[in-house]
Amino acid sequence: MTILCVRFQLPPTHEAALPGLLGLLEDFTPVVQALPPDAALADLRGAERYFGRDAVELASVIRVRALAHHGVDCSIGAGPGPMLARVALGEARPGVTCAVPEDAVTEFLADKPVAALPGVGAATARTLCEYGLDTLGLVAAAPLSTLQRLIGAKAGRELREKASGIDRGRVVPDGGSRSLATERPFTRDELDPDRHRRALLSAAEELGARLRALDKVCRTLTLTVRYADRSSTTRSRTLKEPTAHSAALTRAAYGMYEALGLQRARVRALALRAEGLDPAEQASYQLTFDPLDEKARRIEEVADRARAKFGPHAVMPGTLAA
Repeated sequence: MTILCVRFQLPPTHEAALPGLLGLLEDFTPVVQALPPDAALADLRGAERYFGRDAVELASVIRVRALAHHGVDCSIGAGPGPMLARVALGEARPGVTCAVPEDAVTEFLADKPVAALPGVGAATARTLCEYGLDTLGLVAAAPLSTLQRLIGAKAGRELREKASGIDRGRVVPDGGSRSLATERPFTRDELDPDRHRRALLSAAEELGARLRALDKVCRTLTLTVRYADRSSTTRSRTLKEPTAHSAALTRAAYGMYEALGLQRARVRALALRAEGLDPAEQASYQLTFDPLDEKARRIEEVADRARAKFGPHAVMPGTLAA
């Protein structure tokens, strides 16, 4: 087991602490991949040799340091590859590392629901369950031709490999500064689409304000929906032009949410991540003669000044939506 997937137990308003926590992981290995808003992958192959400890033992040290230096607990999954570590994280609890044994990967996965695999969304899981393929063990045992007929040639082949414990992924180091994220958890599993949309509106306005405060624009927006069964769906959209405009971010977030076609989904949290950040002065914009758009941007400038003077809650969410 050489890969850790660490989820820090961050309050919704403390996502800005993630870069410091990534630095904690980088004390052990330079191969760290951020999974905003609150998680990361770490490849500990070199660290195991250097420190003379296995990944599970190093996970305990990481947990203690996170508590001591940041006051943050974490859940940790460990496995031979990134995908397996992320599945293990779904079984982990604060204070206890869940590890996938290298010699018992198929047994570990066999009774897991298909939605436990990263990248398997609600629609794919529904399709497989309709045909009785509701666990990874059944998927791994199913004929490849059957899976390809149900979900497509490439997707069927990849799903069967993953369900069989074949993990071809790798940890890709990146910079946490290349993205900003925020999450809106619900106090209870939420079914109401109107509440989902209000949470997305609030998150998009926060991202827009933070981007403008940093004089940044983003090129891509990513939506993550976390469900009551601890599975999640992630969708990304490349924006028409780089932007820090809250209304444009809100429209993109709404579009991704509507495209999911959620039917009575029990949603535990919604997260938005702005990616591909660039300096605002280097961004090119399409000229517009729409007075409403120009008015909205001027209102945003006033609202940003109010936030800077009176705090982040000086402007009520939803008052700037276009």
